[in-house]
Amino acid sequence: MAYLHSGASSISLLFGFLVVWQARLSIFAVADELEVGGNDLCGTDLSTFLPPPYSNMSNIICSPVWNTFTLRYTRNKDNVLTIILSAVYTTGWVGIGFSRDGTMVGSSAMVGWFNKEGHAKIKQYYLQGTKTTQVIPNKGELPLTNIPSAVALHGATMYMAFQIKPETPLTHQPILLAFGSAYPVHNRLSHHDDKTTILFDFSAGSVSAGSNGILELKKNHGILGIVGWGLFLPCGAIVARYFRHKDPLWFYLHISIQFVGFIFGLATVVAGRQLYNKIHANVPTHRGIGIFILTLSILQVLAFFLRPNHEAKIRKYWNWYHHWVGRIALFFGALNIVLGIQIGNAGNSWKISYGFLLGAVLITVFALEALLFMRKSEKVDENPAFQMNPVI
Repeated sequence: MAYLHSGASSISLLFGFLVVWQARLSIFAVADELEVGGNDLCGTDLSTFLPPPYSNMSNIICSPVWNTFTLRYTRNKDNVLTIILSAVYTTGWVGIGFSRDGTMVGSSAMVGWFNKEGHAKIKQYYLQGTKTTQVIPNKGELPLTNIPSAVALHGATMYMAFQIKPETPLTHQPILLAFGSAYPVHNRLSHHDDKTTILFDFSAGSVSAGSNGILELKKNHGILGIVGWGLFLPCGAIVARYFRHKDPLWFYLHISIQFVGFIFGLATVVAGRQLYNKIHANVPTHRGIGIFILTLSILQVLAFFLRPNHEAKIRKYWNWYHHWVGRIALFFGALNIVLGIQIGNAGNSWKISYGFLLGAVLITVFALEALLFMRKSEKVDENPAFQMNPVI
């Protein structure tokens, strides 16, 4: 029996080794296939379908940047940058935007498509806002040269080519990439099906290593703000207002929840500052409100340590100060979350998630406020202002 057990163990180990080895071979095969595919994309002969000067460019730098998007470019001694963006195309439009700070608003973009009749179109757009009506055709700040832009379809891939001559050579440039499946109507673009922001290094010809870090930092900044200012701090305020009859439990819950919320709020500001240092986002209103509510939060913490005792005459004024500063901070915190979601073009999932959270908080407040009013009314009924002694 021992021999049988040993043999079975050896067979099991051998079988496990073969499975692992086969998996490793499969992984390497997929990696090799992806690498060959990327080389095939960059090795396409542009002279067979693009007009001059895009068809006879020399010293082309080619880099896959996102999904099926590939960016080719070359720069001459006069700082003229010739760019060719390619992507798999079926219907709709494909676009590339140039941003100052990694955000959509205020950027300029080149968008190409084929209409239902098969005619090629390419236009510059100014991204004035996040709504489709604020994406304005035939406007923008890209310094296009006199060479006409071009769009071509080669197989299942669309190629969009244009030239710009920036005042200073582009190095680390925030690039917006997006596509939509609906045809533009009267040059008006539909909402994008998907989009991303990358940091492209035109000096090295590659997507900067910091691109994913910037996107992750933006996401973390938003999550920290929603958790801190959208969840913990409102919950701490709710405990302080509606659960005072659970003394002293309400007090310890209040300070504990508010402390956690303050830490999340502080982390939100730190992440926002790091994000600003990386992309220098021009969002003065969002930054200003963030600094304002951080200041109010610090004042609330200081007020906790400086609160007078219950018998002090100024305790009444301290309570007014503490309550109203907290309410103002919560209002501007919610406002800044909405503003941040809008500025960051975060998408419907963020709007729905925060809308659901805010709605739950407001419904809870309305319900507890009604219960508090009823409880106070019952106390008034039990203790009338004065009583008439019966005449005997």
